[in-house]
Amino acid sequence: MSRFKVLQTIIISVCLMIILCACKWEASGKDMIKTRQNETVSEPVKSVTEESAVFEPVSIHTKVRDVIDLPVFENYGRLIFPVDREIDDKLILENMDDILPWYNYINPNKTVEIVNYLGQQAALGNKIFFDIYTDEEKANDPEKENTGLFFFRGEPNGKVAICNAGGGFVYVGAMQDSFPHALELSKKGYNAFALIYRPGAQTACEDLARAIAYIHEHADELQVDITDYSLWGGSAGGRMAAWLGSYGTAAFGEQVYPRPAAVIIQYTGLSEVSGNEPPTYSCVGTSDGIASYKVMESRINRIRSNGTDAEIEIFKGLPHGFGLGEGTIAEGWINNAVEFWERQIKED
Repeated sequence: MSRFKVLQTIIISVCLMIILCACKWEASGKDMIKTRQNETVSEPVKSVTEESAVFEPVSIHTKVRDVIDLPVFENYGRLIFPVDREIDDKLILENMDDILPWYNYINPNKTVEIVNYLGQQAALGNKIFFDIYTDEEKANDPEKENTGLFFFRGEPNGKVAICNAGGGFVYVGAMQDSFPHALELSKKGYNAFALIYRPGAQTACEDLARAIAYIHEHADELQVDITDYSLWGGSAGGRMAAWLGSYGTAAFGEQVYPRPAAVIIQYTGLSEVSGNEPPTYSCVGTSDGIASYKVMESRINRIRSNGTDAEIEIFKGLPHGFGLGEGTIAEGWINNAVEFWERQIKED
Protein backbone atom coordinates (compact mmCIF):
# COMPACT_ATOMS: atom_id res chain seq x y z
CA MET A 1 0.00 0.00 0.00
CA SER A 2 1.36 3.39 -0.94
CA ARG A 3 2.05 6.01 1.70
CA PHE A 4 -0.76 8.17 0.21
CA LYS A 5 -3.38 5.43 0.63
CA VAL A 6 -2.31 4.79 4.23
CA LEU A 7 -2.64 8.49 5.02
CA GLN A 8 -6.03 8.57 3.30
CA THR A 9 -7.25 5.62 5.37
CA ILE A 10 -6.13 7.30 8.61
CA ILE A 11 -7.93 10.56 7.73
CA ILE A 12 -11.17 8.72 6.90
CA SER A 13 -11.00 6.76 10.18
CA VAL A 14 -10.48 9.94 12.22
CA CYS A 15 -13.43 11.63 10.47
CA LEU A 16 -15.66 8.65 11.19
CA MET A 17 -14.65 8.73 14.85
CA ILE A 18 -15.43 12.45 15.08
CA ILE A 19 -18.85 11.94 13.49
CA LEU A 20 -19.67 9.03 15.80
CA CYS A 21 -18.60 11.02 18.88
CA ALA A 22 -20.63 14.02 17.76
CA CYS A 23 -23.74 11.87 17.33
CA LYS A 24 -23.22 10.26 20.72
CA TRP A 25 -22.76 13.71 22.35
CA GLU A 26 -25.91 15.04 20.64
CA ALA A 27 -27.96 12.06 21.86
CA SER A 28 -26.51 12.44 25.33
CA GLY A 29 -27.17 16.17 25.26
CA LYS A 30 -30.78 15.64 24.29
CA ASP A 31 -31.20 13.14 27.10
CA MET A 32 -29.72 15.62 29.52
CA ILE A 33 -32.08 18.33 28.30
CA LYS A 34 -35.04 15.98 28.66
CA THR A 35 -33.89 15.07 32.14
CA ARG A 36 -33.63 18.73 33.18
CA GLN A 37 -37.05 19.44 31.67
CA ASN A 38 -38.53 16.55 33.60
CA GLU A 39 -36.87 17.75 36.79
CA THR A 40 -38.30 21.23 36.27
CA VAL A 41 -41.81 19.92 35.74
CA SER A 42 -41.62 17.68 38.79
CA GLU A 43 -40.56 20.49 41.17
CA PRO A 44 -43.48 21.44 43.46
CA VAL A 45 -44.95 24.86 42.83
CA LYS A 46 -45.73 26.70 46.05
CA SER A 47 -49.35 27.77 45.86
CA VAL A 48 -50.93 30.84 47.43
CA THR A 49 -52.77 28.49 49.76
CA GLU A 50 -49.49 27.02 51.00
CA GLU A 51 -48.02 30.47 51.54
CA SER A 52 -51.11 31.65 53.42
CA ALA A 53 -50.90 28.59 55.67
CA VAL A 54 -47.60 29.78 57.11
CA PHE A 55 -47.85 31.62 60.43
CA GLU A 56 -45.01 32.77 62.63
CA PRO A 57 -46.00 33.67 66.21
CA VAL A 58 -46.13 37.39 66.96
CA SER A 59 -44.86 39.28 70.00
CA ILE A 60 -45.74 42.50 71.80
CA HIS A 61 -43.27 44.23 69.47
CA THR A 62 -45.05 43.13 66.27
CA LYS A 63 -46.59 45.99 64.31
CA VAL A 64 -50.37 46.04 64.04
CA ARG A 65 -50.08 46.67 60.30
CA ASP A 66 -47.95 43.56 59.92
CA VAL A 67 -50.64 41.49 61.62
CA ILE A 68 -53.34 42.97 59.38
CA ASP A 69 -51.30 42.10 56.27
CA LEU A 70 -50.53 38.49 57.22
CA PRO A 71 -51.57 36.20 54.30
CA VAL A 72 -53.00 33.67 56.76
CA PHE A 73 -55.75 36.20 57.58
CA GLU A 74 -56.66 36.59 53.91
CA ASN A 75 -58.87 39.67 53.49
CA TYR A 76 -60.25 39.92 57.03
CA GLY A 77 -57.08 40.80 58.94
CA ARG A 78 -58.18 44.42 59.08
CA LEU A 79 -61.25 43.42 61.13
CA ILE A 80 -59.13 42.13 64.01
CA PHE A 81 -58.52 45.78 64.86
CA PRO A 82 -60.90 48.78 64.79
CA VAL A 83 -61.48 49.68 61.15
CA ASP A 84 -62.99 52.99 62.22
CA ARG A 85 -59.82 54.13 64.00
CA GLU A 86 -56.72 55.54 62.34
CA ILE A 87 -53.85 53.12 62.92
CA ASP A 88 -50.31 54.44 62.77
CA ASP A 89 -47.96 52.31 60.68
CA LYS A 90 -45.55 52.12 63.64
CA LEU A 91 -48.12 51.03 66.22
CA ILE A 92 -47.13 47.77 67.94
CA LEU A 93 -49.30 45.27 69.80
CA GLU A 94 -47.91 46.43 73.13
CA ASN A 95 -49.58 49.82 72.67
CA MET A 96 -53.14 48.86 71.78
CA ASP A 97 -54.45 51.44 74.25
CA ASP A 98 -53.52 54.08 71.66
CA ILE A 99 -56.49 52.99 69.51
CA LEU A 100 -58.86 51.77 72.23
CA PRO A 101 -60.12 54.87 74.06
CA TRP A 102 -62.32 54.42 77.15
CA TYR A 103 -60.66 51.10 78.01
CA ASN A 104 -58.38 50.26 80.92
CA TYR A 105 -56.12 47.37 81.97
CA ILE A 106 -55.42 46.27 78.41
CA ASN A 107 -53.08 43.29 78.68
CA PRO A 108 -50.50 43.17 75.82
CA ASN A 109 -49.79 39.51 76.53
CA LYS A 110 -53.45 38.69 76.07
CA THR A 111 -53.42 40.61 72.79
CA VAL A 112 -50.49 38.51 71.60
CA GLU A 113 -52.19 35.31 72.77
CA ILE A 114 -55.31 36.20 70.78
CA VAL A 115 -53.45 37.00 67.57
CA ASN A 116 -51.38 33.83 67.88
CA TYR A 117 -54.48 31.74 68.53
CA LEU A 118 -56.24 33.13 65.46
CA GLY A 119 -53.14 32.77 63.29
CA GLN A 120 -52.42 29.21 64.37
CA GLN A 121 -56.03 28.13 63.88
CA ALA A 122 -56.12 29.66 60.40
CA ALA A 123 -52.79 28.04 59.49
CA LEU A 124 -54.20 24.67 60.52
CA GLY A 125 -57.04 25.16 58.05
CA ASN A 126 -59.70 25.87 60.66
CA LYS A 127 -62.02 28.59 59.44
CA ILE A 128 -61.99 31.41 61.97
CA PHE A 129 -64.01 34.11 60.21
CA PHE A 130 -67.52 33.97 58.81
CA ASP A 131 -69.37 36.56 56.75
CA ILE A 132 -72.89 37.17 58.01
CA TYR A 133 -74.01 39.00 54.87
CA THR A 134 -74.06 37.78 51.28
CA ASP A 135 -71.93 39.35 48.55
CA GLU A 136 -75.06 40.92 47.10
CA GLU A 137 -75.99 42.47 50.45
CA LYS A 138 -72.49 43.86 50.86
CA ALA A 139 -72.53 45.26 47.32
CA ASN A 140 -75.80 47.07 48.09
CA ASP A 141 -74.46 48.36 51.41
CA PRO A 142 -70.63 48.58 51.38
CA GLU A 143 -70.54 49.23 55.14
CA LYS A 144 -71.53 45.61 55.62
CA GLU A 145 -68.08 44.69 54.29
CA ASN A 146 -66.79 45.50 57.76
CA THR A 147 -68.88 42.93 59.59
CA GLY A 148 -68.54 39.27 60.47
CA LEU A 149 -67.98 36.67 63.16
CA PHE A 150 -64.65 35.49 64.53
CA PHE A 151 -64.99 31.92 65.80
CA PHE A 152 -63.17 30.70 68.92
CA ARG A 153 -63.84 26.96 68.90
CA GLY A 154 -64.71 24.98 71.96
CA GLU A 155 -65.92 21.40 72.09
CA PRO A 156 -67.77 20.01 69.04
CA ASN A 157 -71.50 20.58 69.50
CA GLY A 158 -70.87 22.65 72.62
CA LYS A 159 -73.06 25.57 73.68
CA VAL A 160 -72.70 28.99 72.06
CA ALA A 161 -71.73 32.41 73.43
CA ILE A 162 -71.88 35.52 71.23
CA CYS A 163 -69.59 38.32 72.45
CA ASN A 164 -70.07 41.99 71.56
CA ALA A 165 -67.42 44.62 72.18
CA GLY A 166 -68.08 48.22 73.08
CA GLY A 167 -66.64 51.38 71.61
CA GLY A 168 -69.40 53.93 72.12
CA PHE A 169 -71.01 52.85 68.83
CA VAL A 170 -68.11 54.70 67.22
CA TYR A 171 -65.74 51.76 66.79
CA VAL A 172 -65.52 48.08 67.81
CA GLY A 173 -63.03 47.44 70.62
CA ALA A 174 -62.88 43.68 70.12
CA MET A 175 -59.28 43.26 71.28
CA GLN A 176 -60.25 44.26 74.82
CA ASP A 177 -63.98 43.67 75.01
CA SER A 178 -64.90 40.52 73.07
CA PHE A 179 -61.86 38.57 71.81
CA PRO A 180 -60.46 37.94 75.33
CA HIS A 181 -63.85 36.76 76.56
CA ALA A 182 -64.38 34.52 73.55
CA LEU A 183 -60.93 32.97 73.95
CA GLU A 184 -61.48 32.22 77.66
CA LEU A 185 -64.93 30.78 76.96
CA SER A 186 -63.48 28.50 74.27
CA LYS A 187 -60.97 27.19 76.82
CA LYS A 188 -63.95 26.16 78.93
CA GLY A 189 -65.37 24.19 76.01
CA TYR A 190 -67.90 26.75 74.79
CA ASN A 191 -68.10 27.80 71.14
CA ALA A 192 -67.63 31.55 71.29
CA PHE A 193 -68.20 34.05 68.52
CA ALA A 194 -66.99 37.66 68.54
CA LEU A 195 -69.10 39.96 66.38
CA ILE A 196 -67.61 42.77 64.31
CA TYR A 197 -70.48 45.14 63.60
CA ARG A 198 -71.27 48.47 62.01
CA PRO A 199 -71.03 51.34 64.51
CA GLY A 200 -74.35 52.96 65.34
CA ALA A 201 -76.91 51.59 67.79
CA GLN A 202 -79.46 50.52 65.18
CA THR A 203 -77.03 49.00 62.68
CA ALA A 204 -75.11 47.27 65.47
CA CYS A 205 -78.29 45.58 66.70
CA GLU A 206 -79.22 44.63 63.14
CA ASP A 207 -75.82 42.98 62.74
CA LEU A 208 -76.22 41.12 66.03
CA ALA A 209 -79.67 39.94 64.97
CA ARG A 210 -78.18 38.71 61.71
CA ALA A 211 -75.34 36.98 63.58
CA ILE A 212 -77.87 35.15 65.79
CA ALA A 213 -79.79 34.13 62.67
CA TYR A 214 -76.62 33.00 60.90
CA ILE A 215 -75.50 30.74 63.74
CA HIS A 216 -78.98 29.22 64.04
CA GLU A 217 -79.11 28.52 60.30
CA HIS A 218 -75.56 27.10 60.14
CA ALA A 219 -75.38 25.28 63.48
CA ASP A 220 -74.78 21.88 61.89
CA GLU A 221 -72.03 23.20 59.63
CA LEU A 222 -70.41 25.03 62.56
CA GLN A 223 -70.82 21.98 64.82
CA VAL A 224 -72.39 23.98 67.64
CA ASP A 225 -75.41 23.65 69.92
CA ILE A 226 -77.25 26.96 69.67
CA THR A 227 -79.94 26.08 72.21
CA ASP A 228 -79.66 28.07 75.46
CA TYR A 229 -77.04 30.35 73.94
CA SER A 230 -75.80 33.43 75.78
CA LEU A 231 -75.22 37.02 74.70
CA TRP A 232 -72.24 38.88 76.13
CA GLY A 233 -71.34 42.54 75.87
CA GLY A 234 -69.38 45.37 77.41
CA SER A 235 -70.32 49.05 77.30
CA ALA A 236 -72.10 49.64 73.96
CA GLY A 237 -71.89 45.90 73.32
CA GLY A 238 -73.74 45.37 76.58
CA ARG A 239 -76.60 47.49 75.32
CA MET A 240 -76.73 45.39 72.16
CA ALA A 241 -76.90 42.19 74.20
CA ALA A 242 -79.59 43.64 76.46
CA TRP A 243 -81.73 44.95 73.59
CA LEU A 244 -81.59 41.72 71.59
CA GLY A 245 -82.31 39.78 74.75
CA SER A 246 -85.36 41.87 75.61
CA TYR A 247 -86.81 42.63 72.17
CA GLY A 248 -85.63 39.69 70.07
CA THR A 249 -84.30 39.34 66.54
CA ALA A 250 -87.60 40.28 64.81
CA ALA A 251 -87.35 43.81 66.23
CA PHE A 252 -84.14 44.25 64.21
CA GLY A 253 -85.12 42.91 60.81
CA GLU A 254 -84.70 39.14 61.13
CA GLN A 255 -87.27 36.41 61.59
CA VAL A 256 -88.05 35.23 65.11
CA TYR A 257 -85.30 33.15 66.69
CA PRO A 258 -85.15 31.90 70.28
CA ARG A 259 -84.00 34.46 72.83
CA PRO A 260 -80.82 33.82 74.80
CA ALA A 261 -80.82 31.78 77.99
CA ALA A 262 -78.73 34.49 79.64
CA VAL A 263 -77.37 37.96 78.99
CA ILE A 264 -73.97 38.92 80.43
CA ILE A 265 -73.39 42.68 80.65
CA GLN A 266 -70.36 44.72 81.69
CA TYR A 267 -70.21 48.44 82.52
CA THR A 268 -73.35 49.51 80.66
CA GLY A 269 -75.46 52.30 82.14
CA LEU A 270 -78.69 51.06 80.62
CA SER A 271 -81.71 51.79 82.81
CA GLU A 272 -84.71 50.59 80.80
CA VAL A 273 -86.56 47.45 81.83
CA SER A 274 -89.27 46.13 79.52
CA GLY A 275 -90.39 43.27 81.71
CA ASN A 276 -89.25 40.80 79.06
CA GLU A 277 -85.58 40.55 80.08
CA PRO A 278 -83.79 37.19 80.04
CA PRO A 279 -81.77 36.18 83.12
CA THR A 280 -79.09 38.86 83.42
CA TYR A 281 -75.66 39.01 85.03
CA SER A 282 -73.87 42.37 85.29
CA CYS A 283 -70.57 43.69 86.61
CA VAL A 284 -69.14 47.20 86.92
CA GLY A 285 -66.65 49.27 88.92
CA THR A 286 -67.50 52.04 91.37
CA SER A 287 -65.09 54.45 89.65
CA ASP A 288 -66.67 54.05 86.22
CA GLY A 289 -67.29 57.56 84.91
CA ILE A 290 -69.31 56.31 81.93
CA ALA A 291 -71.59 53.60 83.32
CA SER A 292 -72.99 54.32 86.78
CA TYR A 293 -72.86 51.30 89.06
CA LYS A 294 -75.95 52.65 90.86
CA VAL A 295 -77.94 52.70 87.61
CA MET A 296 -76.83 49.16 86.81
CA GLU A 297 -77.62 47.94 90.30
CA SER A 298 -81.08 49.50 90.11
CA ARG A 299 -81.79 47.78 86.80
CA ILE A 300 -80.74 44.39 88.13
CA ASN A 301 -83.01 44.85 91.15
CA ARG A 302 -85.95 45.71 88.88
CA ILE A 303 -85.34 42.64 86.69
CA ARG A 304 -85.16 40.51 89.82
CA SER A 305 -88.41 42.02 91.12
CA ASN A 306 -90.08 40.76 87.94
CA GLY A 307 -89.23 37.22 88.98
CA THR A 308 -86.26 36.83 86.63
CA ASP A 309 -82.89 35.58 87.83
CA ALA A 310 -80.43 38.48 87.91
CA GLU A 311 -77.28 39.42 89.78
CA ILE A 312 -74.58 42.07 89.78
CA GLU A 313 -70.98 42.28 90.96
CA ILE A 314 -69.69 45.73 91.87
CA PHE A 315 -65.93 46.18 92.13
CA LYS A 316 -64.67 48.95 94.36
CA GLY A 317 -62.42 51.48 92.64
CA LEU A 318 -62.46 49.98 89.14
CA PRO A 319 -62.91 52.31 86.13
CA HIS A 320 -64.66 51.69 82.82
CA GLY A 321 -63.58 49.06 80.31
CA PHE A 322 -61.60 46.64 82.51
CA GLY A 323 -62.32 43.66 80.25
CA LEU A 324 -61.38 40.38 81.92
CA GLY A 325 -60.02 42.40 84.82
CA GLU A 326 -56.73 40.51 84.91
CA GLY A 327 -54.58 41.70 87.79
CA THR A 328 -57.49 43.57 89.42
CA ILE A 329 -60.08 42.74 92.07
CA ALA A 330 -62.43 41.83 89.21
CA GLU A 331 -60.24 38.99 87.96
CA GLY A 332 -62.30 35.81 87.79
CA TRP A 333 -65.65 37.52 87.26
CA ILE A 334 -66.00 35.60 83.99
CA ASN A 335 -66.14 32.34 85.96
CA ASN A 336 -69.07 33.70 87.99
CA ALA A 337 -70.79 34.79 84.77
CA VAL A 338 -70.35 31.33 83.25
CA GLU A 339 -71.83 29.73 86.39
CA PHE A 340 -74.79 32.12 86.12
CA TRP A 341 -75.33 31.13 82.47
CA GLU A 342 -75.04 27.44 83.29
CA ARG A 343 -77.83 27.81 85.83
CA GLN A 344 -80.12 28.90 83.00
CA ILE A 345 -79.30 25.99 80.68
CA LYS A 346 -82.18 23.55 80.54
CA GLU A 347 -81.53 19.88 81.19
CA ASP A 348 -81.65 17.80 78.00
